[in-house]
Amino acid sequence: MLDAMVGNISKYIVYPLWDVKDNSNKLKTVRDLEKSQWLSLAELKDRQWHALKRTIDYAYRNSPYYGGLFKSIGITSEDIKTPDDYLKIPITTKLDIRNNTEQFISTEYSKDSLVVAKTGGSTGVSLNLYFDETCQELRNAAAIRSDRWAGWDLGHKRAALWGNPPKPTSFKQKLRHHLLDRTIYLDTMALNDSNMGAFVQLWAIEKPKSLFGHAHSIYMFAKYVSSKNISDLRPQAIVATSMMLLDHERALIESVFDCEVTNRYGCEEVGLIGCECEKHQGMHLNIDHLYVEFLDDENKPVQVGEPGKIILTDFNNKGMPLLRYQVEDIGVPGDKQCSCGRGLPLMQNLQGRVADFLKGSDGTLIAGISLVERTLTHVKGLEQIQLVQTSLNRIEINRVKGIEYDEFTDKSLLKEINIVFGDGVTCRINDVSEIAQENNGKYRFSICKI
Repeated sequence: MLDAMVGNISKYIVYPLWDVKDNSNKLKTVRDLEKSQWLSLAELKDRQWHALKRTIDYAYRNSPYYGGLFKSIGITSEDIKTPDDYLKIPITTKLDIRNNTEQFISTEYSKDSLVVAKTGGSTGVSLNLYFDETCQELRNAAAIRSDRWAGWDLGHKRAALWGNPPKPTSFKQKLRHHLLDRTIYLDTMALNDSNMGAFVQLWAIEKPKSLFGHAHSIYMFAKYVSSKNISDLRPQAIVATSMMLLDHERALIESVFDCEVTNRYGCEEVGLIGCECEKHQGMHLNIDHLYVEFLDDENKPVQVGEPGKIILTDFNNKGMPLLRYQVEDIGVPGDKQCSCGRGLPLMQNLQGRVADFLKGSDGTLIAGISLVERTLTHVKGLEQIQLVQTSLNRIEINRVKGIEYDEFTDKSLLKEINIVFGDGVTCRINDVSEIAQENNGKYRFSICKI
C-alpha cells in the first residue's frame, strides 16, 4: 500500500516537478511519442525524412568534419533531395570519430558544455562521445516509451542488473534515488551466489515491479533463482538489453519469472534503436529519432529479409552530429506491420556485432551467435560455450560443462563446428568453469580476431 502510494507520488508529482526543475521537456516528449507511434508508416516516414533533412543541413553548417566531408565530394546539404542522394555521403566509422573527435563537435557548443560518455573497446575501438542536454532528454523519453511497452511505468520500482551501478551519496542524489529512479541494483561485475542471494533478499523487501539489465546477466540470475527453487519473484515487466538475447535464454527467463521478456536494442552513440512491443513480432525501429539503413558489403541497401550492416543518423544530438554512422552491428529489415497497430517499422531480428561474425575458409561470414545458439540446442551436456576464432583455420572453444555432460559431449560439439567450418579448421576445447566477462560487465560468446 505504502509502495503504491510512493509510486503514484513519483509518477504524478515528483517526475513532473523534476522536469520543471531541470527545465526539461522529457515528459512532453514521452506524450508526443506515445501519440506519434500510432501514425501510419507513411506519415512517420514523411516526418523522418524532414527530420533527416534538418539534421543534414545542421551538420553541414555546424560540424567542421561534415562541412569538410561535403566539400571534399563537391556537394552541399541542399543537394540531398532523395534517399538515393543520401547514399553519396560516405559512411562514418568509429575510427573516423576517434581520429577527428574535435572536428565532429558542433561550432554552436563548447566541448566543456557537453555531456561526455565513453564507449567500450570490445570491437577494437573505444570512443569519447559528446551530447547536449536536450539530446539526453529526448533519448530518455524514447526509452520510457519502450519500457512502457514492456509493462513498466513511471514511478514503478525496478530491479536492475548492471555493471558498476550508481551509488547515491549527496542528499539530492539520495532524494532522486528514492523518489524518482526507484531502482535496486545487482552489480554484474560481481555476479556470484552470495551477491545474488543478497539481491533476492533485497527484492523481497523492495518488491520491484520490473527487471532490467544485460540479457545474459538476467539469464544467469534466472538460473540461480531456478536452482534455489525460488518461486515468488514475479516482475510484471522484463527488459533485456545491451547484448544478444538468445532463444534458450529467453525461454528460461520467462519460465522462471512467469513474465514475457522484452528485447531492446540501443547503443551509447545514438541511444534507443529498436525495441519489441507486447506482441514480440520484431523490434520497432525508433524512426522518430533515427534514420536507419541496412547495407550490404558494397554499401548498397539490402532487400527485405536480408542481413545488412546497420547505419544510423541521429536527429537528436546537435552537440556532436553523426551522419551515416556504422554501429558495427548486423540486422535484418522487415516489411510487415506489427499486429499491435503501431506504424513504427520492424527490424526482423538483430544478428549481432560485426566482430561477432566468424569467417569460413572461403571468406564466408558466419553468424557466431547463431552458431552458439544452435550448438547449445543440439549438443547435450553444454552449459555455455564461447567461440574465439584466432585465424581462418583455428578456433578456440571455451566450454562450460552442463549437468548432462558425458564422454560424447565434446565429440558432438566438434562435429557441429566442423559441419559449418569443414575439417580444415583446427578446434581446441578449453575446459572452463565460466565464461569471463568483458571489462564493462557484458559477455561475448563469439569473437573474431582475424
